[in-house]
Amino acid sequence: MAASVAKQAELLKADGNTYFKKERLGAAIDAYTEAIALVPNVPVYWTNRALCFRRRKEWTRVEEDCRKALELDSSSVKAHYMLGIALLEREEHAEGIKELEKAFDLERSAKRPGHLVEEVWSILAKAKYEEWERESSERSWTLQKLKDDCEKALLEHRFLDVSEDKDEVKDAVNDHSKQLELLKDVFSKAADNDTPKEVPDYLCCKITLDIFRDPVITPSGVTYERAVLLEHLQKVGNFDPITRETLEVSQLVPNLAIKEAVRSFLNDHAWAYKMN
Repeated sequence: MAASVAKQAELLKADGNTYFKKERLGAAIDAYTEAIALVPNVPVYWTNRALCFRRRKEWTRVEEDCRKALELDSSSVKAHYMLGIALLEREEHAEGIKELEKAFDLERSAKRPGHLVEEVWSILAKAKYEEWERESSERSWTLQKLKDDCEKALLEHRFLDVSEDKDEVKDAVNDHSKQLELLKDVFSKAADNDTPKEVPDYLCCKITLDIFRDPVITPSGVTYERAVLLEHLQKVGNFDPITRETLEVSQLVPNLAIKEAVRSFLNDHAWAYKMN
């Protein structure tokens, strides 16, 4: 490829960026399209054009451009992110959530995670909570029907065993009551994961009190939400908010154990996505 062609494509991308900032989406799309025609193997040209289509809510075009970008670079956070949004908008919820999860994990594992962590999380959490609402409603209905059927079967069994002996009748009533209590306990435990409650403290940031998205641990052993701690270091000072010990950005280490614990907790208790 001639250097002049690549340079012309970059100039067209710059023009597209300028048009986009001025909300001239049609002109931006044209500029990115020309850049793609000159150099079709640059992922950012495709994701930039996808962003324009996203603003226009042209979800099929967003999907097409994002998939092309991912063919060129499977680790493109923006491509996974916008593809996830497009699929959700087209009500392909499971696939949309998968793409958002890929974007979220890629951005968290980047050397310098950016603002997209919170942006992706907000949409992913909303999608996961809505998915839980749909599925938990179905589970609740199924459990209630099963419980009703079991209670009906116990009642029928009691009447089949009816006796004229008063002591036997009393024992049968007591047995029936115990069986109903046991049944109630069994179904209560079955519904436990779908019952919202407090998130354990160790899974929450000590500053935001929200469940962790991107936990990092400091040399003093305290775990914080990365974005919140970075803001503290930039605006307040280079020290640990709790221990007050000197702290630099380079000293922050991802807390993989807490990250995995959060992932496991949310898999079993998706209602916790709402807590944020």
